[in-house]
Amino acid sequence: MTDESDLIQMARKGDEGAFGRLVLAYQTAVYNMAYRMLGNAKEAEDAAQEVFLRVYTNLHRYDPGRSFRTWLLSITSHYCIDRLRRRRITWLPLEDEIATPERAWEAANQPNPQDAVIQKQRDERVHKMLAKLQPIDRAAITLCYWYDCSYEEIAEALGLTVGAVKSRLYRARRALAGMMRGQPARERLGSRESARDEAPHAGSVCQDAVRREEVCYAM
Repeated sequence: MTDESDLIQMARKGDEGAFGRLVLAYQTAVYNMAYRMLGNAKEAEDAAQEVFLRVYTNLHRYDPGRSFRTWLLSITSHYCIDRLRRRRITWLPLEDEIATPERAWEAANQPNPQDAVIQKQRDERVHKMLAKLQPIDRAAITLCYWYDCSYEEIAEALGLTVGAVKSRLYRARRALAGMMRGQPARERLGSRESARDEAPHAGSVCQDAVRREEVCYAM
C-alpha cells in the first residue's frame, strides 16, 4: 500500500493519479474547513476546487519536513480569510456539518419539536456570536476545535507565532464567554490590548479556563 509521502513524491513528478488519491484523502477536510468559514455550500465547493488547484501548482514548494495536512489547511485557511475580508461574513452554527439529504431529512423529522426549536435558537445565538470574530480568529477557533490542532500547528497554518495564537484564542474565548453573559463584544478582537491580556497572570488564566469551559459547553 502506497503511503502518503510516496503519493506526494509521485504527484510532484506529475502523476495525476497519485494527486487524485491525495484529493480523495483530504477533500472532506478541506470542504469542511471552507464550509465552516464561508457559510455557504456553493462557495465551499468553489473554494475546495481552488485550494486543490493551488496545492497542485505549488507542490514543488511543499517542504516534506512539514505536515502535509497542516500545509493543506494553511492554504485553505488563507484562501478563506481572503474571501471573508472581501465581504460581510456569515457563519454557520458550530454544530453544522456538510449539508446532505440525509441531514436535511433528519432535521425535518426530529421526534421532539420543542427540542428542535430550542436547538435552532441556540444555533442562531452561536451564529451571531461567531459573526463578531475576525476572520483569522475564526480560522484559529476552527483549527483548534474541529481539527484538534496544537498551538504549533495553528501557528504554522496561519503564519503566526505560538504566542500570537494563544493570545488570539484567549481573547476570542473571552469575547464569546462575555457575549454568552450578554456583555457587549469588542468590535476588533485583534487590536492591541494590554500586557495583562497578552501574558495573563495566574488569576486571569483560571478565569479563562472557566470561560473556555462555558464556551465549549455552548458549542
